[in-house]
Amino acid sequence: MRKEILQLAGVHFSYDQRDAWKLEIRDLVFGLENMVCLVGPNGSGKSTLLRILAGILHPQDGDVWLGGEAIEHLPRATIARRIGYLPQESPALFDLTIREVVMLGRYVHGLGWSGGVVQEDRAAVMCALESVHLAGLAHRRLSQVSGGERRRALLASVLAQSPEILLLDEPTSALDIHHAVELMRLLAGFRPPAPAVVVVTHDINLASLFADRLLLLHRGRVFVDGDAHAVVQERNLRSVYGTGFVVEPHSQSQMPMVVPVREDQGSCGTDGREGGRFVS
Repeated sequence: MRKEILQLAGVHFSYDQRDAWKLEIRDLVFGLENMVCLVGPNGSGKSTLLRILAGILHPQDGDVWLGGEAIEHLPRATIARRIGYLPQESPALFDLTIREVVMLGRYVHGLGWSGGVVQEDRAAVMCALESVHLAGLAHRRLSQVSGGERRRALLASVLAQSPEILLLDEPTSALDIHHAVELMRLLAGFRPPAPAVVVVTHDINLASLFADRLLLLHRGRVFVDGDAHAVVQERNLRSVYGTGFVVEPHSQSQMPMVVPVREDQGSCGTDGREGGRFVS
């Protein structure tokens, strides 16, 4: 059984008090489900909410609790041991090997201050590398691998932290479809004592297939919160995204899938064709 890890209550946040946009969250709990996906259009507040959960941003009003303690009063090292956070962009400052990148995740447990690498650190690093299928490339430097492999190395570094919960911002953004599906399947398969997972993603179909719970955000608020069948409905998505798609059941799982449709303007398409004939 999972337990409550992160809770938000009465949260209000804005980057500038002069802006009309603000994030407003009444009450949310994370950690009870294996995997939660935050979805919504650009500017809806997904990444901002994730940063607040990670303790990087502090709301102007409201509370964020980590295991029953106010996160703003906890030492950063304590937060890092319990929360694994991977931002959308993580520039590599040094050309480390993949193994070295993943080993950085163990520093929150005292690596480098308590006598160096111990067997527990090596085991955690190897497990993380194997989880993202990079064990065979552990000796490669970041400059020698693809963008997707670099992204998986960074994910492995937060897995090596052995946190209670993972907060991942667009973890599949640089991955091909095979590795994106593989990664989501991995995350969805985590069971205690593996961490709970919160993922920000623009891929509603992957979220629908793999998440236990979806939060659809719109203009800084939670528009709808529930499982895929409750959230991925045309009426919800049209209210948030507009038109240009339909929702149909997956041919195998029957989970709701978003399918784009072509909406031709007028009686002829953009290439001058009408009814299969070229119109001059």
